[in-house]
Amino acid sequence: MTRQIEKLSVFLPAYNEEANLKRTVNNVIENLKKNVSEWEIVIVDDGSKDKTGEIADRLAKENKRISVIHHSPNRGYGAAFKSGLYGCKYSWISFIDSDGQFDFKEITRFINTQEKTGADLVIGYYLGRKVPFTRKLNSKIWQIIVFLLFGLNVRDIDCGFKLISKKVVDTIPKLESERGAFISSEFLIKAKKDNFKIVEIGVQHYPRKFGEATGAKLNVIIQSFIDLFKLWQKIK
Repeated sequence: MTRQIEKLSVFLPAYNEEANLKRTVNNVIENLKKNVSEWEIVIVDDGSKDKTGEIADRLAKENKRISVIHHSPNRGYGAAFKSGLYGCKYSWISFIDSDGQFDFKEITRFINTQEKTGADLVIGYYLGRKVPFTRKLNSKIWQIIVFLLFGLNVRDIDCGFKLISKKVVDTIPKLESERGAFISSEFLIKAKKDNFKIVEIGVQHYPRKFGEATGAKLNVIIQSFIDLFKLWQKIK
């Protein structure tokens, strides 16, 4: 039987991930080959200050299915997410964080879930998120506020592993957020508003071995809340 998903784009937002990027890309390639006939990888180097950009360019030179988008200077996770999302060409799109905290072999489960349910989006939720307690608490408070304002009820808005139909990207209004965690919330809020089917599955999350996460910085959190209330004013 022919699978519904035979072509898949994967984008990887990356900021200062020189110690993780190559391993993550190799993990993605290995599992793309097992699951689909045609694929591409788009690495988004968001103005990294280390050798992330150089490593990305070298990987692209070695494999014609890999391309790189460079931001200069750093613009934030939201901007990297948008560049990757809009830069993909195939009818299905996935992404994972490039920090090595996911195993892309789980894409098999995402694809199988989509084919069983007919979902437009299959979104992950963490099975034991390997981050400090304060970050988990911040995420829980954020999700409660998003639910109260928009009625979006998912287990993990910001889980960095999703499978998305390109028709969702082509249909929903242009994403606006540049910085912070808000980008994933904005995307799901707009997808829900347009009645796209969202299905959730649990994914394993592994401890970060190298580098430092940037999403929990105070200025990023504050900007996320500003963006959230701006959207609420627009669509309430």
